[in-house]
Amino acid sequence: MRAAVHAASGHRLGAAHPRQEGPADLRLVPPALAAWATAALVLDVPTGWAMGVVTGALLLAGALLLWPARGRPRPPAVAAVFLCVAASAASAALHGADLWRGPVPESARRYATVTAEVEVTADPRLTRPRVRGDRAMPPTVLIEADVRRVRERGGATVTTRTPVLVLVDVGGEGREGREGREGGGQDGQGERSRTQPAAPARWLSLLPTTRLRVTARLSPPRTRGDRIAAVLRVRAGGQAPEVASKPSTAQRLAGRLRSGLREATEDLPTDARALLPGLVVGDTSRITPELEEAFKETDLTHTLAVSGANFTIVLALLLGPPGLAQRSERRGLAPRLGLHLRTTALLGGLLALAFVVVCRPDPSVLRAAACGSVALLALATGRRRSLLPALATAVLLLVLYDPWLARSYGFLLSVLATGALLTIAPRWSAALRGRGVPPRLAEALAAAGAAQALCAPVVAVLSARVSLVGVPCNLLVEFAVAPATVLGFAALATAPVAMPLARSLAWCGGWPAEWIAGIARAGAALPGAGVDWPGSWAGAALLALVTVAALSASRRLLRHPWWCGVCALLLILVVVQPPPLARVIKGWPPPGWRMVMCDVGQGDALVLAAGEGTAVVVDAGPDPALVDHCLRSLGVTRVPLVLLTHFHADHVAGLPGVLRGRSVGAIETTALEEPADQAGFVRRQAAARHIPLRHAAAGERRRSGPLSWQVIWPPPTPPTTTAPDTESGPNDASVTLLVRTAGLRLLLLGDLEPPAQRELARSPAAAALKDVDVLKVAHHGSAHQDFAFLRRIAPRLALISCGEDNTYGHPAPGTVAALRARGATVLRTDRDGALAVAGEGRTLRVAGD
Repeated sequence: MRAAVHAASGHRLGAAHPRQEGPADLRLVPPALAAWATAALVLDVPTGWAMGVVTGALLLAGALLLWPARGRPRPPAVAAVFLCVAASAASAALHGADLWRGPVPESARRYATVTAEVEVTADPRLTRPRVRGDRAMPPTVLIEADVRRVRERGGATVTTRTPVLVLVDVGGEGREGREGREGGGQDGQGERSRTQPAAPARWLSLLPTTRLRVTARLSPPRTRGDRIAAVLRVRAGGQAPEVASKPSTAQRLAGRLRSGLREATEDLPTDARALLPGLVVGDTSRITPELEEAFKETDLTHTLAVSGANFTIVLALLLGPPGLAQRSERRGLAPRLGLHLRTTALLGGLLALAFVVVCRPDPSVLRAAACGSVALLALATGRRRSLLPALATAVLLLVLYDPWLARSYGFLLSVLATGALLTIAPRWSAALRGRGVPPRLAEALAAAGAAQALCAPVVAVLSARVSLVGVPCNLLVEFAVAPATVLGFAALATAPVAMPLARSLAWCGGWPAEWIAGIARAGAALPGAGVDWPGSWAGAALLALVTVAALSASRRLLRHPWWCGVCALLLILVVVQPPPLARVIKGWPPPGWRMVMCDVGQGDALVLAAGEGTAVVVDAGPDPALVDHCLRSLGVTRVPLVLLTHFHADHVAGLPGVLRGRSVGAIETTALEEPADQAGFVRRQAAARHIPLRHAAAGERRRSGPLSWQVIWPPPTPPTTTAPDTESGPNDASVTLLVRTAGLRLLLLGDLEPPAQRELARSPAAAALKDVDVLKVAHHGSAHQDFAFLRRIAPRLALISCGEDNTYGHPAPGTVAALRARGATVLRTDRDGALAVAGEGRTLRVAGD
């Protein structure tokens, strides 16, 4: 039967290798590139200019087609370029006009308050929580939508269709909701969907095509050239959205399928639970900031988004592996079932439609479906020569359909990666096979290397960083992506009818998903996983030149295996950076360091050496990534104690970064648990990792290796000068330490303010505070200091942790002057970077990173 089907299709059974065709057909490439460039330039120009471009392009195309040249007609290829330019300019002008016409842009310029009916056009998403000063700002729900009706106060209702961004402030849901939100948003290992309070969850569960009624304040977009005409800021508090009309039937079906997949993955381990929906349908709602950062560091972010690879894997089930698609004998389900190729093509089209519906018809999904479909269809014909025209056709049609894709970095990366796989990868694979590399390994190496070479300059523009582990990490996860995707789609399809089976399939798919997440985490944990790079187009051009030079040199190196081995060893040393070697090369950390003040921006994080690879951490700063980077640079893997002086966000929000991949013995905090949301956040962090949590008490003395410390503040009862529930209450309840190490005395004041400083000066511990060696200046060097107390301490070295160009004026010039007047050397992280204190006895040295 299978032989009859293929014979009827015009293919000779058993023809393992089709006839090699001529050189690549590039005729459609110039029109596609011309349409792409035209759309990117015309989108935000006045309509008159756009119509001028259309008219001029049409006239030039007509002249080329009608006017003879030396007795012969001009080649139609050039005319096709101008026709595509005209079509692209017209489409871009129409789409760009949406940002100018109607009442919404004018109302936005006046910051008017309006009542609007908006139609959701994409999945709502939650912003990352951020720290502003000492407060953790609640996340905001972002909703892309079209305004369909709008009415200003006292005015008439106007029908329109204007793209906007809706920002929903859901911060008013009460204490329990705030604790749930903070736990989900800031926890590097947390699970957002389990901790989201009711109000944000109702907004986040809205499906595309749903219509809402909102009362909002309009404002212009921050940058010109965005896809939106205005920003609608909705202060919802704990209110649920007011739904004007339900979503379409297709979107309700897609929503049920997606929610079924989330339910099927509910009991998986944390990483698999977060990653599997992202691999299958691009649902990244459970991806934590820490895991997302790991994927960025290892250039694996493409696995978290719906791409042409997802669709290619699904179609491969029908048509067979892409590697065999150039042969007449395929191994997919279609030939096994005896399906005619036309029937197979019809089923592929239906599969593409289902893929778009389930993954939502936003531009990235449409791009993935189009590119995946045309590329695999071209492979299925066995005509390699049709691959580039297929890609060019997809680019042309997509840019004409949605000109905003012309300015999308995701679209650019997708096209570059696909182009690399179609043009560069086959040649590199053939070269590697010619040098004895096994075929499967040669194809994998060529594909990963080609995609990395073409995409790296664009990635550098976006992240200002170049990954050195991107190629090996992509190779290691490649074999796991297909089974995870296939099993995930199987769980998605079976969840509505057989949830136990869907859970079993999801459990099986969780294993490769865990592998992918593990590779991302392991790669990102390497000290030399990436290098900083200029995040500009000039930097991208420089990286492209470096890449070309490296590729040219590698061709010569391949002739000398010994030199290849030396270069590979050097690259491994750069990436792994063994601590002794890194210390010699970078000079950081300095030998014999006793304390390091990490550069964590506007916040505090200090590290006290307690042995080889062991340190006590005092405060965690506002950002998990920054404190984690600091501890990694110091080689700290064991933390017997994390002491949080008080619960302001600039001291505790980075706690997940301290706990990430380290053995932690205990967490100590002040007894005053204010602000309550941050205190709850710390409790959840400790409980999730089964770390003991206790309160520090004045008079407490402890030791860890060569390090000893004494808690000298706060007293058992709150200070009498400040009410605990005021702004100064948490500051004045800061745990204050007197540390002794190698004959040095260090005083760490937390954020103590003048009232508490004066009481501390009158406390029994005051006698031990004279002539300390190192002072961690309170409250980032603010002006709120008791200068008599500073004169009494008379430190030799004063360290201030503050953020560059912070808006609080830290450190205050008066505080710096008072310290220097007593002979102290004053250093600050905003200018000097991370600061390491070394020495013993009267010998005191300090070095900056």
